[in-house]
Amino acid sequence: MINNLSDQDWLNDSGPEKDVILSSRIRLARNFNDFKFPNQSSKDEKDALLSEMCSKLDFLAADYKFTLMEELTENERNILQEEHLISKEHLLSPAGKALFLNNDQHISLMVNEEDHLRIQILHAGLSFEHLWEIIDQLDDQIDARLQYAFSEKWGYLTSCPTNVGTGIRVSAMCHLPALSISGRIDNILGTVGKFGLTVRGVYGEGSGSVGEIFQISNQITLGHSEHEIIENLTAIIIQIINEERKSREYLVRNNFLELKDNVNRSYGILKYAYQLSETEALKYLSRVKFGLDCNLLAEKLDNNFFSELLFKIRPAHLNYNNDLNQNNLNKKRAELIRNKL
Repeated sequence: MINNLSDQDWLNDSGPEKDVILSSRIRLARNFNDFKFPNQSSKDEKDALLSEMCSKLDFLAADYKFTLMEELTENERNILQEEHLISKEHLLSPAGKALFLNNDQHISLMVNEEDHLRIQILHAGLSFEHLWEIIDQLDDQIDARLQYAFSEKWGYLTSCPTNVGTGIRVSAMCHLPALSISGRIDNILGTVGKFGLTVRGVYGEGSGSVGEIFQISNQITLGHSEHEIIENLTAIIIQIINEERKSREYLVRNNFLELKDNVNRSYGILKYAYQLSETEALKYLSRVKFGLDCNLLAEKLDNNFFSELLFKIRPAHLNYNNDLNQNNLNKKRAELIRNKL
């Protein structure tokens, strides 16, 4: 069992551009020379890889906790996924899968997911260069002990062809309420595909936008270096930040009373509601964060309340050690938010 699953200290850091960029993430996909890819390997072969990793990567022991996924309850695995510490794929068929999670809970190593290893690091705000320095060093340490599957022509070899090359995915979780309210969001995000980027909702691949939160990441991993991919995404994200801030200034200047009313109504619903669905809660929390960032809310709230509640209002967090139906989940969600406010 992993303790304190929801104590995500990295989320509460005042990272750069955090009024717009909730968090940054870098993920590397890697496989090892001497083992079949996970989708072709047996349970025994996966267990052999786990044993080899624990033996060769003993340097992780001081700062990382190793956990077999099948030793966690279904709800514990769901909590890890809700906090973006593991992928949806790592939830399923837990046999032969494992997780290294560092003590600060912002670096995770998923073993026997789609690839042998998925190394992931997260941080608040726009922090790609800082994250790359850390994860690149960790990647080199692992490669020195367990040789990666690498081709001079194709780069890192992965189970899915879309990850071949650098194997890197770089993403930013963006809060874009002003672009959404002004109706500019589709136009702005519609252009990112021209730059080799993709847009997902807050819950990752296949999810739509909820709470005016969007994940923007690279699609292309082949033919570009890691630095080029990071620099390209950073340049686009900075443009989006600038457009969001321009829209905020315009809306406040031209629709001040309407916005102030909307923000404070949202705050009132959150403070006094006794039932809230997840979609409702994110909608109103998003609007209250927007109000805080634009000085439209009279109440004084911790600027990190939104990042903290973003995960804690999700079903697995609310249902920890319980068996709640949907109505009770909605009641517990509303109670949690009322207490926080």
